[in-house]
Amino acid sequence: MAQREIDPWMERLAWLMDRAIPVGRRSFGLDPLIGLIPGLGDGLSGLVSMAIIVRAVQLGIPKATVVRMLVNVGVDSIFGAIPILGTIFDFAFKANSRNLQILRNTVHGTHSHAGDIFFLMLVAIATFAIALVPVLLVVLLIRMLWAS
Repeated sequence: MAQREIDPWMERLAWLMDRAIPVGRRSFGLDPLIGLIPGLGDGLSGLVSMAIIVRAVQLGIPKATVVRMLVNVGVDSIFGAIPILGTIFDFAFKANSRNLQILRNTVHGTHSHAGDIFFLMLVAIATFAIALVPVLLVVLLIRMLWAS
C-alpha cells in the first residue's frame, strides 16, 4: 500500500469519541454518553464510528482489515446496547481509537494482515459456537421431555 497520512479529522474524531474527557489517570469520550440515549445512542455512536472505516476503505486497506474494524464497531455497538453493563463496557472499549491504530499501522506497513485473518477466523468460530449453544439446549430439553 502506498504511504498515506491519516486525516487530522480522524484523529480528532477518535479523541472526541473515546478520550476527550479526562477523569484522573483515565479518560473517556462521548461514546458512552451518547450510548445513554435510549434506543438511539449506540446506533448513533456506531454511525459516527463508520466515518473512520469509510476513510480506511478509501485509502485501500485490505478487506480483512476493514472487516476487523467493523467487528470492533459491532462489538462496541452490541455490547454497548446492554443496559448498565453496556455503558460500563463503553467506558473501557474504545473502538474508534482501536480502529485508528489499526489504520495507522496498516498505512505505515506495520500491521499484520495475517493477524487480521486469524482474528476473523476466531470471531467466526466464536460466533458459530455461540449460535450452537441454544440449538444444543433445545435438543437437550427435547430429549429430557421425550425421556420422561
